Amino acid sequence: MIPYSSFYFFFILGILLIPIIVLGYKEKRSIIYYSFVHLVILLLVFVSDIHQLLSFIVYIVWQSILVQWYVSYRKEKNESYVFYIAILLSIMPLFVTKMLPLFELTNLIGFLGISYLTFKSVQMLIDLRDGALKTLALKEQLAFLLFFPTISSGPIDRFKRFKKDMETIPTKEEYRLLLYQGINKIFLGFLYKFIIAYVINDRVIETPFIQGHTPLATFIYMYAYSLYLFFDFAGYSAFAIGVSYMMGIKTPENFNLPFISRNIKDFWNRWHMSLSFWFRDYVYMRFVLFMTKKKWIKNRYAVSYMGYFLLFLLMGIWHGIALHYIVYGLYHAALIISFDYFERKNKQLQFWKKNKITAIISIIITFHAVCFGFLIFSGRLF
Repeated sequence: MIPYSSFYFFFILGILLIPIIVLGYKEKRSIIYYSFVHLVILLLVFVSDIHQLLSFIVYIVWQSILVQWYVSYRKEKNESYVFYIAILLSIMPLFVTKMLPLFELTNLIGFLGISYLTFKSVQMLIDLRDGALKTLALKEQLAFLLFFPTISSGPIDRFKRFKKDMETIPTKEEYRLLLYQGINKIFLGFLYKFIIAYVINDRVIETPFIQGHTPLATFIYMYAYSLYLFFDFAGYSAFAIGVSYMMGIKTPENFNLPFISRNIKDFWNRWHMSLSFWFRDYVYMRFVLFMTKKKWIKNRYAVSYMGYFLLFLLMGIWHGIALHYIVYGLYHAALIISFDYFERKNKQLQFWKKNKITAIISIIITFHAVCFGFLIFSGRLF
Protein backbone atom coordinates (compact mmCIF):
# COMPACT_ATOMS: atom_id res chain seq x y z
CA MET A 1 0.00 0.00 0.00
CA ILE A 2 1.30 3.43 -0.95
CA PRO A 3 1.27 5.82 2.04
CA TYR A 4 -1.43 8.52 1.98
CA SER A 5 -3.04 7.01 -1.13
CA SER A 6 -6.34 5.84 0.35
CA PHE A 7 -8.82 6.66 3.10
CA TYR A 8 -8.23 3.16 4.48
CA PHE A 9 -4.61 4.14 5.19
CA PHE A 10 -5.72 7.35 6.91
CA PHE A 11 -8.28 5.45 8.98
CA ILE A 12 -5.67 3.06 10.38
CA LEU A 13 -3.17 5.88 10.83
CA GLY A 14 -5.74 7.98 12.71
CA ILE A 15 -6.41 5.19 15.19
CA LEU A 16 -2.70 4.60 15.74
CA LEU A 17 -2.06 8.29 16.34
CA ILE A 18 -4.64 8.68 19.14
CA PRO A 19 -2.34 7.43 21.95
CA ILE A 20 0.51 9.59 20.62
CA ILE A 21 -1.77 12.66 20.73
CA VAL A 22 -2.89 11.84 24.27
CA LEU A 23 0.71 11.40 25.41
CA GLY A 24 1.65 14.63 23.65
CA TYR A 25 -0.88 16.56 25.71
CA LYS A 26 0.58 14.96 28.83
CA GLU A 27 4.10 16.01 27.76
CA LYS A 28 5.16 12.38 27.39
CA ARG A 29 6.45 10.11 24.65
CA SER A 30 6.48 6.32 24.65
CA ILE A 31 9.37 4.97 22.55
CA ILE A 32 7.84 1.48 22.74
CA TYR A 33 4.50 2.61 21.31
CA TYR A 34 6.31 4.90 18.88
CA SER A 35 8.21 1.86 17.54
CA PHE A 36 5.01 -0.20 17.43
CA VAL A 37 3.29 2.41 15.22
CA HIS A 38 6.25 2.46 12.85
CA LEU A 39 6.26 -1.33 12.63
CA VAL A 40 2.53 -1.49 11.87
CA ILE A 41 2.68 1.21 9.18
CA LEU A 42 5.78 -0.24 7.53
CA LEU A 43 4.19 -3.70 7.45
CA LEU A 44 1.05 -2.15 5.99
CA VAL A 45 3.12 -0.52 3.26
CA PHE A 46 5.25 -3.52 2.33
CA VAL A 47 3.33 -6.66 3.36
CA SER A 48 1.34 -6.85 0.11
CA ASP A 49 4.55 -7.43 -1.88
CA ILE A 50 6.88 -10.00 -0.37
CA HIS A 51 9.73 -9.00 -2.71
CA GLN A 52 9.54 -5.37 -1.59
CA LEU A 53 9.36 -6.40 2.07
CA LEU A 54 12.42 -8.65 1.81
CA SER A 55 14.29 -6.02 -0.21
CA PHE A 56 13.45 -3.40 2.39
CA ILE A 57 14.69 -5.58 5.27
CA VAL A 58 17.91 -6.52 3.47
CA TYR A 59 18.50 -2.87 2.55
CA ILE A 60 18.09 -1.67 6.14
CA VAL A 61 20.45 -4.37 7.39
CA TRP A 62 22.97 -3.46 4.67
CA GLN A 63 22.93 0.26 5.46
CA SER A 64 23.02 -0.36 9.21
CA ILE A 65 26.10 -2.57 8.98
CA LEU A 66 27.81 -0.17 6.58
CA VAL A 67 27.18 3.01 8.58
CA GLN A 68 27.97 1.42 11.94
CA TRP A 69 31.19 -0.01 10.54
CA TYR A 70 32.16 3.46 9.31
CA VAL A 71 31.34 4.93 12.72
CA SER A 72 33.84 2.51 14.30
CA TYR A 73 36.41 3.12 11.57
CA ARG A 74 36.08 6.91 11.80
CA LYS A 75 37.06 6.86 15.48
CA GLU A 76 40.59 5.82 14.56
CA LYS A 77 41.19 6.75 10.90
CA ASN A 78 39.85 9.02 8.19
CA GLU A 79 41.25 7.79 4.87
CA SER A 80 39.54 9.34 1.86
CA TYR A 81 39.46 6.16 -0.21
CA VAL A 82 37.63 4.30 2.58
CA PHE A 83 35.03 7.07 2.71
CA TYR A 84 34.49 6.93 -1.06
CA ILE A 85 34.14 3.15 -0.96
CA ALA A 86 31.55 3.48 1.82
CA ILE A 87 29.61 6.03 -0.26
CA LEU A 88 29.69 3.76 -3.32
CA LEU A 89 28.51 0.78 -1.27
CA SER A 90 25.69 2.87 0.19
CA ILE A 91 24.56 4.04 -3.24
CA MET A 92 24.96 0.63 -4.91
CA PRO A 93 21.44 -0.74 -4.16
CA LEU A 94 19.83 2.41 -5.60
CA PHE A 95 22.16 2.34 -8.63
CA VAL A 96 21.30 -1.29 -9.39
CA THR A 97 17.61 -0.52 -8.97
CA LYS A 98 17.84 2.33 -11.49
CA MET A 99 19.92 0.29 -13.97
CA LEU A 100 17.87 -2.91 -14.12
CA PRO A 101 15.05 -1.46 -16.29
CA LEU A 102 17.64 -0.53 -18.97
CA PHE A 103 18.41 -4.22 -19.42
CA GLU A 104 14.72 -5.19 -19.24
CA LEU A 105 15.36 -7.20 -16.10
CA THR A 106 12.84 -7.73 -13.33
CA ASN A 107 13.59 -5.46 -10.42
CA LEU A 108 13.58 -7.69 -7.36
CA ILE A 109 15.67 -5.47 -5.10
CA GLY A 110 13.86 -2.14 -5.38
CA PHE A 111 11.18 -0.97 -3.02
CA LEU A 112 9.11 2.11 -2.31
CA GLY A 113 11.29 4.81 -0.78
CA ILE A 114 14.74 3.42 -1.61
CA SER A 115 15.85 6.77 -3.05
CA TYR A 116 14.98 8.76 0.06
CA LEU A 117 16.53 6.20 2.41
CA THR A 118 19.72 6.35 0.33
CA PHE A 119 19.81 10.14 0.73
CA LYS A 120 19.63 9.67 4.50
CA SER A 121 22.35 7.01 4.59
CA VAL A 122 24.73 8.98 2.38
CA GLN A 123 24.06 12.08 4.45
CA MET A 124 25.05 10.29 7.65
CA LEU A 125 28.27 8.98 6.09
CA ILE A 126 29.24 12.45 4.85
CA ASP A 127 28.46 14.06 8.21
CA LEU A 128 30.58 11.42 9.96
CA ARG A 129 33.43 12.04 7.52
CA ASP A 130 33.25 15.81 8.05
CA GLY A 131 33.07 15.50 11.81
CA ALA A 132 29.59 17.04 11.99
CA LEU A 133 28.60 13.76 13.64
CA LYS A 134 31.04 12.48 16.26
CA THR A 135 29.12 9.30 16.95
CA LEU A 136 25.95 7.57 15.78
CA ALA A 137 24.19 4.85 17.74
CA LEU A 138 22.40 2.10 15.84
CA LYS A 139 19.04 2.97 17.43
CA GLU A 140 19.48 6.60 16.32
CA GLN A 141 20.31 5.53 12.79
CA LEU A 142 17.28 3.23 12.60
CA ALA A 143 14.96 5.86 14.08
CA PHE A 144 16.08 8.28 11.37
CA LEU A 145 15.87 5.78 8.51
CA LEU A 146 12.57 4.20 9.52
CA PHE A 147 10.61 7.36 10.33
CA PHE A 148 7.50 6.30 8.42
CA PRO A 149 5.77 9.64 7.61
CA THR A 150 8.54 10.55 5.13
CA ILE A 151 9.88 7.14 4.16
CA SER A 152 8.44 6.86 0.66
CA SER A 153 8.82 10.35 -0.84
CA GLY A 154 10.34 12.71 1.69
CA PRO A 155 10.74 15.50 2.66
CA ILE A 156 14.40 14.73 3.28
CA ASP A 157 15.25 15.64 6.85
CA ARG A 158 18.69 16.22 8.36
CA PHE A 159 19.86 13.82 11.05
CA LYS A 160 20.98 16.41 13.61
CA ARG A 161 17.71 18.31 13.33
CA PHE A 162 15.69 15.08 13.56
CA LYS A 163 17.69 13.86 16.56
CA LYS A 164 17.10 17.13 18.40
CA ASP A 165 13.32 16.76 17.96
CA MET A 166 13.45 13.12 19.06
CA GLU A 167 15.32 14.06 22.23
CA THR A 168 13.04 17.01 23.03
CA ILE A 169 9.53 16.42 24.30
CA PRO A 170 7.32 19.44 23.48
CA THR A 171 5.49 21.21 26.26
CA LYS A 172 1.71 20.98 26.28
CA GLU A 173 1.42 24.40 24.62
CA GLU A 174 4.06 23.54 22.00
CA TYR A 175 2.39 20.24 21.21
CA ARG A 176 -1.03 21.87 20.94
CA LEU A 177 0.40 24.19 18.28
CA LEU A 178 2.10 21.29 16.49
CA LEU A 179 -1.14 19.32 16.53
CA TYR A 180 -3.11 22.28 15.16
CA GLN A 181 -0.54 22.87 12.40
CA GLY A 182 -0.37 19.16 11.63
CA ILE A 183 -4.15 18.83 11.21
CA ASN A 184 -4.18 21.91 8.98
CA LYS A 185 -1.40 20.39 6.86
CA ILE A 186 -3.37 17.18 6.46
CA PHE A 187 -6.52 19.03 5.36
CA LEU A 188 -4.38 21.04 2.93
CA GLY A 189 -3.00 17.75 1.61
CA PHE A 190 -6.53 16.46 0.97
CA LEU A 191 -7.37 19.66 -0.91
CA TYR A 192 -4.22 19.51 -3.02
CA LYS A 193 -3.95 15.79 -3.74
CA PHE A 194 -7.46 14.41 -3.72
CA ILE A 195 -9.36 17.39 -5.11
CA ILE A 196 -7.25 19.80 -7.16
CA ALA A 197 -4.72 17.28 -8.51
CA TYR A 198 -7.48 14.75 -9.18
CA VAL A 199 -9.59 17.25 -11.10
CA ILE A 200 -6.63 18.41 -13.22
CA ASN A 201 -5.66 14.84 -14.04
CA ASP A 202 -9.17 13.48 -14.62
CA ARG A 203 -10.80 16.48 -16.33
CA VAL A 204 -7.84 17.76 -18.35
CA ILE A 205 -4.83 15.46 -18.72
CA GLU A 206 -6.73 12.22 -19.26
CA THR A 207 -9.22 13.64 -21.76
CA PRO A 208 -9.05 12.29 -25.36
CA PHE A 209 -8.16 15.71 -26.77
CA ILE A 210 -5.10 16.20 -24.53
CA GLN A 211 -4.01 12.63 -25.17
CA GLY A 212 -4.12 13.33 -28.89
CA HIS A 213 -0.59 14.79 -28.98
CA THR A 214 -1.44 17.67 -31.29
CA PRO A 215 0.63 20.88 -30.82
CA LEU A 216 -2.29 22.58 -29.04
CA ALA A 217 -2.91 19.50 -26.86
CA THR A 218 0.76 19.37 -25.91
CA PHE A 219 0.73 23.10 -25.11
CA ILE A 220 -2.25 22.69 -22.74
CA TYR A 221 -0.80 19.48 -21.34
CA MET A 222 2.42 21.28 -20.41
CA TYR A 223 0.65 23.66 -18.01
CA ALA A 224 -1.88 21.10 -16.76
CA TYR A 225 0.85 18.58 -16.01
CA SER A 226 2.97 21.21 -14.23
CA LEU A 227 0.07 22.16 -11.97
CA TYR A 228 -0.86 18.52 -11.41
CA LEU A 229 2.72 17.65 -10.46
CA PHE A 230 2.80 20.46 -7.92
CA PHE A 231 -0.55 19.79 -6.26
CA ASP A 232 -0.04 16.02 -6.19
CA PHE A 233 3.47 16.17 -4.71
CA ALA A 234 2.79 19.16 -2.46
CA GLY A 235 -0.29 17.31 -1.20
CA TYR A 236 1.78 14.26 -0.33
CA SER A 237 4.40 16.44 1.38
CA ALA A 238 1.66 18.17 3.39
CA PHE A 239 0.46 14.75 4.61
CA ALA A 240 3.99 13.70 5.59
CA ILE A 241 4.72 16.98 7.38
CA GLY A 242 1.32 17.02 9.08
CA VAL A 243 1.67 13.50 10.47
CA SER A 244 5.23 14.30 11.56
CA TYR A 245 4.01 17.34 13.48
CA MET A 246 1.37 15.21 15.21
CA MET A 247 4.20 12.91 16.29
CA GLY A 248 6.21 15.83 17.67
CA ILE A 249 8.73 15.97 14.81
CA LYS A 250 9.07 19.23 12.83
CA THR A 251 9.84 17.76 9.41
CA PRO A 252 11.02 20.59 7.08
CA GLU A 253 8.81 22.13 4.42
CA ASN A 254 9.12 20.98 0.84
CA PHE A 255 7.32 23.70 -1.14
CA ASN A 256 7.00 27.46 -0.78
CA LEU A 257 4.81 28.91 -3.56
CA PRO A 258 7.23 27.82 -6.33
CA PHE A 259 5.17 29.23 -9.21
CA ILE A 260 5.71 32.81 -8.07
CA SER A 261 9.51 32.46 -8.27
CA ARG A 262 11.26 35.44 -9.85
CA ASN A 263 14.09 33.41 -11.35
CA ILE A 264 15.26 29.84 -11.65
CA LYS A 265 17.48 30.03 -8.55
CA ASP A 266 14.50 31.30 -6.58
CA PHE A 267 12.46 28.41 -7.98
CA TRP A 268 14.88 25.80 -6.65
CA ASN A 269 14.74 27.53 -3.26
CA ARG A 270 10.99 26.96 -3.31
CA TRP A 271 10.44 23.65 -5.17
CA HIS A 272 11.13 20.31 -3.47
CA MET A 273 13.34 22.28 -1.13
CA SER A 274 14.59 19.36 0.94
CA LEU A 275 15.88 17.67 -2.23
CA SER A 276 17.39 20.79 -3.82
CA PHE A 277 19.08 21.81 -0.54
CA TRP A 278 20.42 18.26 -0.12
CA PHE A 279 22.00 18.31 -3.59
CA ARG A 280 23.27 21.84 -3.00
CA ASP A 281 24.98 20.97 0.30
CA TYR A 282 26.19 17.44 -0.40
CA VAL A 283 26.98 17.61 -4.13
CA TYR A 284 27.43 21.17 -5.43
CA MET A 285 29.21 22.69 -2.43
CA ARG A 286 31.47 19.67 -1.93
CA PHE A 287 32.41 19.65 -5.61
CA VAL A 288 33.21 23.38 -5.62
CA LEU A 289 35.30 23.09 -2.44
CA PHE A 290 37.14 20.08 -3.84
CA MET A 291 37.93 21.82 -7.13
CA THR A 292 38.95 25.02 -5.34
CA LYS A 293 41.29 23.07 -3.07
CA LYS A 294 42.88 21.16 -5.95
CA LYS A 295 43.19 24.34 -8.07
CA TRP A 296 42.84 22.35 -11.28
CA ILE A 297 40.65 25.10 -12.72
CA LYS A 298 41.34 28.62 -11.51
CA ASN A 299 38.24 30.29 -12.98
CA ARG A 300 35.70 30.16 -10.15
CA TYR A 301 32.77 30.65 -12.54
CA ALA A 302 33.85 27.66 -14.60
CA VAL A 303 34.07 25.57 -11.42
CA SER A 304 30.63 26.78 -10.32
CA TYR A 305 29.09 25.96 -13.71
CA MET A 306 30.65 22.50 -13.71
CA GLY A 307 29.14 22.04 -10.26
CA TYR A 308 25.70 23.01 -11.56
CA PHE A 309 25.95 20.54 -14.43
CA LEU A 310 27.01 17.77 -12.04
CA LEU A 311 24.24 18.66 -9.58
CA PHE A 312 21.39 18.69 -12.08
CA LEU A 313 22.70 15.74 -14.08
CA LEU A 314 22.66 13.65 -10.91
CA MET A 315 19.25 15.04 -9.99
CA GLY A 316 17.93 14.00 -13.41
CA ILE A 317 19.47 10.53 -13.20
CA TRP A 318 18.07 10.16 -9.68
CA HIS A 319 14.58 10.26 -11.18
CA GLY A 320 15.53 7.51 -13.63
CA ILE A 321 18.03 6.41 -16.29
CA ALA A 322 15.81 7.63 -19.12
CA LEU A 323 16.68 10.22 -21.74
CA HIS A 324 13.94 12.67 -20.75
CA TYR A 325 15.12 12.70 -17.11
CA ILE A 326 18.72 13.35 -18.15
CA VAL A 327 17.67 16.11 -20.56
CA TYR A 328 15.48 17.59 -17.82
CA GLY A 329 18.49 17.81 -15.51
CA LEU A 330 20.73 19.35 -18.18
CA TYR A 331 17.97 21.80 -19.13
CA HIS A 332 17.83 23.14 -15.58
CA ALA A 333 21.62 23.29 -15.41
CA ALA A 334 21.56 25.45 -18.55
CA LEU A 335 18.85 27.68 -17.02
CA ILE A 336 20.81 28.16 -13.78
CA ILE A 337 24.04 28.98 -15.62
CA SER A 338 22.28 31.34 -18.02
CA PHE A 339 20.63 33.18 -15.15
CA ASP A 340 23.88 33.40 -13.22
CA TYR A 341 25.57 34.97 -16.25
CA PHE A 342 22.62 37.33 -16.74
CA GLU A 343 22.72 38.32 -13.08
CA ARG A 344 26.44 39.11 -13.15
CA LYS A 345 26.10 41.21 -16.30
CA ASN A 346 23.11 43.04 -14.86
CA LYS A 347 25.15 44.05 -11.81
CA GLN A 348 27.63 45.69 -14.13
CA LEU A 349 25.28 47.30 -16.66
CA GLN A 350 22.05 47.70 -14.64
CA PHE A 351 19.86 47.06 -17.69
CA TRP A 352 17.19 45.09 -15.74
CA LYS A 353 15.89 47.38 -13.03
CA LYS A 354 14.16 45.97 -9.97
CA ASN A 355 10.57 47.21 -9.80
CA LYS A 356 7.03 45.84 -9.80
CA ILE A 357 6.85 45.55 -13.59
CA THR A 358 10.13 43.65 -13.96
CA ALA A 359 9.15 41.47 -10.99
CA ILE A 360 5.91 40.43 -12.73
CA ILE A 361 7.73 39.83 -16.02
CA SER A 362 10.36 37.75 -14.20
CA ILE A 363 7.67 35.58 -12.58
CA ILE A 364 5.96 35.01 -15.94
CA ILE A 365 9.21 34.10 -17.71
CA THR A 366 10.28 31.77 -14.90
CA PHE A 367 6.87 30.08 -14.81
CA HIS A 368 6.95 29.30 -18.53
CA ALA A 369 10.56 28.09 -18.38
CA VAL A 370 9.72 25.80 -15.46
CA CYS A 371 6.61 24.43 -17.17
CA PHE A 372 8.60 23.59 -20.29
CA GLY A 373 11.04 21.75 -18.05
CA PHE A 374 8.18 19.70 -16.62
CA LEU A 375 7.04 18.92 -20.16
CA ILE A 376 10.49 17.44 -20.77
CA PHE A 377 10.29 15.63 -17.42
CA SER A 378 6.93 14.07 -18.35
CA GLY A 379 8.50 12.20 -21.28
CA ARG A 380 5.86 13.42 -23.70
CA LEU A 381 8.37 15.06 -26.07
CA PHE A 382 10.53 11.96 -26.56
